[in-house]
Amino acid sequence: MKFDKNIRNFIYGELKAPISNSHIDNYDPSTGTVYSKIPDSDERDVGRAVKAAQLAFPHWSSLGVERRFRVLLRIADIVEQHLEEFALAESTDTGKPLSLAKSVDIPRAHANIRFFATSILHFSSESHQMEKEAINFTLRQPLGVVGCISPWNLPLYLFTWKIAPALAAGNTIVAKPSELTPMTAYLLSLACIEAGLPPGVLNIVHGYGNKTGQAIVEHDDIKAISFTGGTNTGSTIARIAAPRFKKLSLELGGKNPNIIFADCDFDKMISTTVRSSFANQGQICLCGSRIFVESQLYNVFKEEFVKRVKKLNIGNPLATKTDQGAVVSRSHMEKVLSYIELAKQEGGIVLCGGERVIMKGKQKDGYYIAPTVIEGLPHDCRTNQEEIFGPVVTIMPFNKEEEVLKYANSTVYGLSATVWTKDIDRAHRMAEKLEAGIIWVNTWMTRDLRTPFGGVKNSGVGREGGLEALRFFTEAKNVCIRY
Repeated sequence: MKFDKNIRNFIYGELKAPISNSHIDNYDPSTGTVYSKIPDSDERDVGRAVKAAQLAFPHWSSLGVERRFRVLLRIADIVEQHLEEFALAESTDTGKPLSLAKSVDIPRAHANIRFFATSILHFSSESHQMEKEAINFTLRQPLGVVGCISPWNLPLYLFTWKIAPALAAGNTIVAKPSELTPMTAYLLSLACIEAGLPPGVLNIVHGYGNKTGQAIVEHDDIKAISFTGGTNTGSTIARIAAPRFKKLSLELGGKNPNIIFADCDFDKMISTTVRSSFANQGQICLCGSRIFVESQLYNVFKEEFVKRVKKLNIGNPLATKTDQGAVVSRSHMEKVLSYIELAKQEGGIVLCGGERVIMKGKQKDGYYIAPTVIEGLPHDCRTNQEEIFGPVVTIMPFNKEEEVLKYANSTVYGLSATVWTKDIDRAHRMAEKLEAGIIWVNTWMTRDLRTPFGGVKNSGVGREGGLEALRFFTEAKNVCIRY
């Protein structure tokens, strides 16, 4: 299993060039150079993939959960066996440190597949006994052909998070990875061929969101859409899908608060906060980009936090000592840098970072930004309200719980929040009042795959993970029998 300079679509079990025969440059963010080509697919390729998925659905949906379980486990095993190749592809596509791809992205990807393969064996439905000699029971049946569209920040991790439950539940899929990070989805195509996944069960169509992605959302024979990405794109998808009465699962943006009380475990908090601020160059929807610190701890926190952030090693993603790699693209780098300039205009003080980092040698044209910490901004300025999605955090003091709750809940987003305190009563109060779908207390990014995942407000619609995902990818049918 290896890189192919010309990635192809995966349709009905075969690797196919796009019908247009047009391709998109795929950049290595660490060097700013093109290293492969991907299909510039359109509605014709999507139509071909939908037909393949329709042909495959009767067999796959009736195959039985145990046989689907075995096929999915084979795919997971192949991904794990080729961890080195997958991790290198992920690092090259995204600019993230290779060490992160090896330790988080690829292990989580094959764990996702195994989890949902196993979960379907234990997925059960309800029954209700009536007093008047009747019983109701619920059938959970696959939807048919579903669409899965995944983002660029955690490419294989989030791709498998969608396709694994859809496949386990008996659906067939037309999927689109991000055009910025297509390589591990392509390698997954090879893994599916090797594992013997029946043709047409999973179809992967590469291309731009406004062509390939929109064609998937608009296709009348695709029954549901699972999308992770930006809130504006999610809004567009909802407008297209709603009149067609498609099921929707939307995991969208975040502007997550990290709330630090003076009674916290300082050492544990400070090391985790550096990670929760800058992991994957801050390009995780769960990163805590707004840090609120109780006033009596603020100066101590600021000094230690900035000291540690300055020590983060920015460099070649393939180097073992690299903490921060490149951001995903030139346009994204320019967006992040523009927000740093905005923060200055709004009165922010840059305590460290704040600029593009120019590397030497092969990486001289790469998209590197120094981890940036900004203070002195009001909670309701644009920098503190809009999603930046890069290595930029703001810090701000607070005095009372009510005050910090106001700050935390002031954005249109509500994906996650982190609270640091030893006071169990305060932890419960904060968890209840914070407007977010995920609350972490004295931890960050601790994930149990059985739990529901998703946000409130503009951070999304629906929940993924655990049984919630299997429920989304099935239709409930009530059966009432009188006896």
